[in-house]
Amino acid sequence: MKILKILGIVIAFVILLAFAGGLYINSALPDTGAAAVVKIEPTPARLARGRYLANHVAACMDCHGTRNWALFSGPPLSGSLGKGGEVFDQNMGFPGKIYAANITPHALGNWTDGEILKAITTGVNKDGKALFPLMGYQRFGKMDKEDIYSIITYIRSLNPIQNEVPNTELDFPVSLINKMSPKPADFQKIPAMQDTVKYGAYLVNAAGCVDCHSKMDKGAIIAGTEFGGGMEFKQPAGTIRSSNITMHKTNGLGNWTKEMFVQKFKLYADSTTKLPTLAKTDLNTPMPWTMYAGMTSNDLAAIYTYLKSLKPLDNKVEVRTIL
Repeated sequence: MKILKILGIVIAFVILLAFAGGLYINSALPDTGAAAVVKIEPTPARLARGRYLANHVAACMDCHGTRNWALFSGPPLSGSLGKGGEVFDQNMGFPGKIYAANITPHALGNWTDGEILKAITTGVNKDGKALFPLMGYQRFGKMDKEDIYSIITYIRSLNPIQNEVPNTELDFPVSLINKMSPKPADFQKIPAMQDTVKYGAYLVNAAGCVDCHSKMDKGAIIAGTEFGGGMEFKQPAGTIRSSNITMHKTNGLGNWTKEMFVQKFKLYADSTTKLPTLAKTDLNTPMPWTMYAGMTSNDLAAIYTYLKSLKPLDNKVEVRTIL
């Protein structure tokens, strides 16, 4: 009887502790500090750099625009840049319904530059709410602050689009855990272009290659699968999986030359290339080829060099499964 009483006290204590912890997380987090007091001067150089990064490297418009899935690789529809509304849900393996925000001046017009900077690089919005890390703030917080200033300058220049986007709804307990994800930014200077491995690593981080070219569980990368491909994208016609982009000789890019790698992307920047039209019953790649095709050949070559420095993963990916 005494043992049962002690056990009851222990269980009650654990429940009380869990409740207190949950209450703390729910009320005190996220906490990444106050938004910086900063006014970004919108110079032509920043605008050009921001346009390049947002459209072709970080590919912000991959999520924050409307993609035309009637064409191969879903290029962004004209006039949709920044409007948001793209949804990532349980059908894609995510823990809830995550909506890409409207980032045009219509939605961010009353945000300060510091508030936008905080959202992009720490994952906490103007209202103090934690963003789901599908939005790559953990990556962007490791970029050069000047590059983020350039992206903000470009975002400020977008045409205002009135598009009310639903709030993200996360499943429990991810809704609680997500509040612990935001962290203060740890800005890094852009490496010298001559140091192609480090410079390529900077670009790969900005582009978020690992986010798709790895296996995931409930929106989190499974350790040890980085760049080895296998992430599933379910579609009405079946499932498509991301490729292994390590330099494994048989199951990756080990037989690709740097020139082949660069040309694969640049094919979609060629004005004579006509993208195939696809029906809803066809499988389509989520890889935004037309966006990344806008990267310079030097930047693409640096990415190849960095990927070549990684350990090859022996992961054979069945890219397509048709229903």
